[in-house]
Formats: sequence, structure tokens, C-alpha cells
Amino acid sequence: MRPEEVNVCVLRIEGTNCEDEMADAFRAVGAQAEKVHLKQLIGRSPTEMRRSLEDYDILALPGGFSAGDYVRAGAIFAARMKSAIGKDIERFVEDGRPVLGVCNGFQVLVELGLLPSFDETMSPTAIAALYTNDSGRFECRPTILRNDNKGKCIFSSSIEKGKTLMMPSAHAEGKLMSRDPDFIQKLEDNDQIVFRYVRENGSKAEYPWNPNGSESDIAGICNPAGNVMGMMPHPERVISRFTHPDWTRNCPSEEGDGLPIFRSVIEKLR
Repeated sequence: MRPEEVNVCVLRIEGTNCEDEMADAFRAVGAQAEKVHLKQLIGRSPTEMRRSLEDYDILALPGGFSAGDYVRAGAIFAARMKSAIGKDIERFVEDGRPVLGVCNGFQVLVELGLLPSFDETMSPTAIAALYTNDSGRFECRPTILRNDNKGKCIFSSSIEKGKTLMMPSAHAEGKLMSRDPDFIQKLEDNDQIVFRYVRENGSKAEYPWNPNGSESDIAGICNPAGNVMGMMPHPERVISRFTHPDWTRNCPSEEGDGLPIFRSVIEKLR
């Protein structure tokens, strides 16, 4: 499959606000990306605007504040997806097709039960959640991420293990937690931890390097199969080096640190 043959569904509802950047990121690596409203997938739009999830190779859930983040962040978006197209999404993932959720999209994937999904494709109820930041406020800052995945996750497959990348975070509820006392160990055993927050020198993060207090400094995880990934920082906002905060001082190339995530999945589909 050539990059230009890859069709990406960037799914949105009221309140999502990063769909343009997400679509542009996939286009930057040669894919065809379309912004699709959930109503278009569930038959609640004019006939000529209706779409089917089966027509896409990648599903991407962007950031924002879907449905105002009422109840919990991402909960309403997830509930609407599960009730209307839950089986379609399950088949999509079981077919091995990639799913990416960033920030609010990560929150949606957890609420859906697609992450961490230890025992099945989509858990009937969420077994984790993204809680309020330890600071009790919205955190918007550059963060340094280290790729800790051993190769399972297709979204980091072209990124050297241990490599650090700068990506901006912008969230109020990014602290990944679970009532399962073995939650972190299960993630470790299954190679489901993808990115961790670290300091600039790659050492263990503390606030503000870890902007939310997430246990084990986790910034992104994947499912056991490696084709579903959620992360809180925004790779789609640093596709070009010129959107890095230090670009006037440190601009070794025009490529931004977020681009390898999108390139990785396209190369895997090839």
C-alpha cells in the first residue's frame, strides 16, 4: 500500500478542536485524510455525506473538549461511539487497522475500553481513566517524551528506543490511573508503555516535566496488539520544526519531532 492510498478518518464531534492539525499531519506523510463527523458514520447526515468506517485504513481521534467534557473527559464521545458503531470499531481494530487518539482522543480510547484492553479488544467498561492533573489546573507546556517501547507499537516503530522528543501538552485531565493494583506492571509486561515524560537529559521526570502526575511518568500507551495508541501530548502540533518553541535557536532541520509518529504508521502499512 503506497502512502497516497492510505485513507485516514479523523473523527470529530462538537467540541473537538485539533482535527485540522491531525489531518494535516497525516497529509504531511502522504496519506489521504478526511475530517468526518460522527453523524456521517451513523447515518444521521444527508445521503451524499454519509461515510463507512470500512472505507478507511486508519482512525484518528483528535484533541479538544468533545461534548464539553461533561461527566468525564471523553466520556460522552466514547458512549456515543460505542452505542452506535461499537462493533464496527471492534472489527476495525481486530483487522489490525491502526487507531490513534491524542489528548482528548486518548481519553476517549480509555473510556471506550480500547485502551489498555488487557484481555479483549474492547473492554465492556473502562478499567482506567485520565484524572485531573496533580496541579489542579490546565497545563499547557512543552514536554519531553522518551520512547520506551520495545517495538510492539506501530506508531513508534521507526523511532529509536530511548530517543527523546519534544511535544507540547495542553490538558487538565492527563493523569493515567487505574484501580487495578497491577496496572503498571501489566503494561510493562505487555510492552504497552510507549512514551514516558522525562527531563531534558532523559532522567526521571517531576513536575513540571511530568505535567499531570501520571504514575510511572506515562505519557502514552498502546493496546497488546500494538495497533491502538493513545497519548496526551500533541505530536500533530510539531510536524514542522517551525512550531517548536526553540526553533529560532535550535533548528537542525525542518522536520518536527511529531512527524516520526505519523511516518511510522504509514511505513508499517506499506
